[in-house]
Amino acid sequence: MSTTNLSEQEQIRRASLEELRKIGIEPYPAAEYKTNVFAKEIHENYSAEKDNFQNVCLAGRIMSRRIMGNASFAELMDSSGRIQIYIRRDDVCPGEDKTMYNTVFKRLLDIGDIIGVKGYVFITQMGEITVHVKAFTVLGKSLRPLPVVKEKDGVQYDAVTDPEMRYRQRYVDLIINPQVRDVFRKRTQIIQSMRELFNSRGYLEVETPILQPIPGGATARPFITHHNALDIPLYLRIANELYLKRLIVGGYEGVYEFAKDFRNEGMDRTHNPEFTVMEIYIAYKDYNWMMSFTEEIIKKAALDLHGKTEIVYGDKVINLEPPYKRISMLDSIKENTGTDISGMTEEELIRVCDDLDVPHDKTMGKGKLIDAIFSEKCEHSLVQPTFIIDYPTETSPLTKMHRSKPGLTERFELFINCKEIANAYSELNDPVDQMKRFQEQLRLSEKGDDEAMFIDQDFVRALEYGMPPTSGMGMGIDRLTMLLTNQSSIQDVLFFPQMKPAERQKPKSERFRKEFIESGIPEEWIDPLTALGFDSVEKLKAVEKPGKLANDLNGYKKKNKLDLPGLSPETVAAWLQE
Repeated sequence: MSTTNLSEQEQIRRASLEELRKIGIEPYPAAEYKTNVFAKEIHENYSAEKDNFQNVCLAGRIMSRRIMGNASFAELMDSSGRIQIYIRRDDVCPGEDKTMYNTVFKRLLDIGDIIGVKGYVFITQMGEITVHVKAFTVLGKSLRPLPVVKEKDGVQYDAVTDPEMRYRQRYVDLIINPQVRDVFRKRTQIIQSMRELFNSRGYLEVETPILQPIPGGATARPFITHHNALDIPLYLRIANELYLKRLIVGGYEGVYEFAKDFRNEGMDRTHNPEFTVMEIYIAYKDYNWMMSFTEEIIKKAALDLHGKTEIVYGDKVINLEPPYKRISMLDSIKENTGTDISGMTEEELIRVCDDLDVPHDKTMGKGKLIDAIFSEKCEHSLVQPTFIIDYPTETSPLTKMHRSKPGLTERFELFINCKEIANAYSELNDPVDQMKRFQEQLRLSEKGDDEAMFIDQDFVRALEYGMPPTSGMGMGIDRLTMLLTNQSSIQDVLFFPQMKPAERQKPKSERFRKEFIESGIPEEWIDPLTALGFDSVEKLKAVEKPGKLANDLNGYKKKNKLDLPGLSPETVAAWLQE
């Protein structure tokens, strides 16, 4: 392999690799290395009085070294944490040949290398629990130097915080930032907590297709692929709802799935095109029962994770102890805007959007207009857990009509910290009504709504065989993990978040961004403006119709699901005048 493009350190490490092989040490051995203890176990249970842990074998990565002549200290990190090791030349090399210490440990090993050690535990004069090494084995040679992160008494110094590096090279992030490993352990704990609850009720965990002939169960833009053998288009699922309800038709009383869903839409701090959702469907229940059950799920997860229901998220204290506030969508809009939109026509809703400076476009029907008003004017106030209930029919094509409120459906969404965490219905089980709802979605599609649902004839056929009264709920695992681990970005709770390919990224000019900011353009709108072709302040100032630019930016925001406030023509006009 050519070393032309390698750094000096990388070249030195490759030379050490070859030297190890020359003296008969395989840097990547195939044999099992049997350990009998973890670093954390030693720290928690060692007692000098008991003189325990006198024959330990553990393996890990060298994270620091202090070479001191015939004896040295190093810090070893395994999956549970770090522990100090003490290596003395005459212990690891009892005979005349001192190669393992003088050459291998002192010269050919580096920070980042993986070794196994055998020895006994003692406490140094400085009071630190340490493994006195009697023998060590090279288990893996690191050819790239790790970023240097100093740690003392569990506190990190010079930590790597660059998100670009952390997300693209998550493996390095996990090595050098132990708190990141902890976030993902907690993510698994959350899923286990939910699974324990569902299994204790006798509900069945199932798997449903990811490749689907019709992308149903949600209003979203799908990814499309092609099946060569069948010569048909297939879609990556946007939801697993319709398949799970088919299983309720088939006779199961309760089914659930932790599923990967895919939506070909924008990315921001709370959206990734590939995400994890839990969906559960229980026969003979309604949305009132499901609200109480959702409270139970959230409370149990918080207790299992933190031992309490009060959590801190950023600078907010959020109380997850039930019961949660319940308010209808229309009442929430009235409470936040002073406008009662009950019974309004599409034209009247458009006028309300104009009056409230809510972005909208001609493809939006009544449902999306109402949802736009709610998103812009209400969501910001929903910090504490709140059930938004009784959605208009137009926003809920798979939901049963409200038993006592005409024009509304039995649906709720749970909001916590201003974000939707769960979505649930009293499921529509009338096949005739369901077909009418699908046909209305088709009308919206013809109007230009590329997120409208497809008609799923087979699902209607399943309902025609009869589905019992059922309530279903979907909960975003990524957002719930963000909430319970105090993470502000969805990328911090996904091991490998979707990123633009590094080689295709255009370098951003700091001077260019500075000019926009100095011209009064909010920084969060610079990238959307650039995407629309405004690559200079001069080009932006030449715009003659601020209203059109506001619509274009709002359209870009909607299409890419950006977490930004809506823009009014007046705001954009002010940018152009500054």
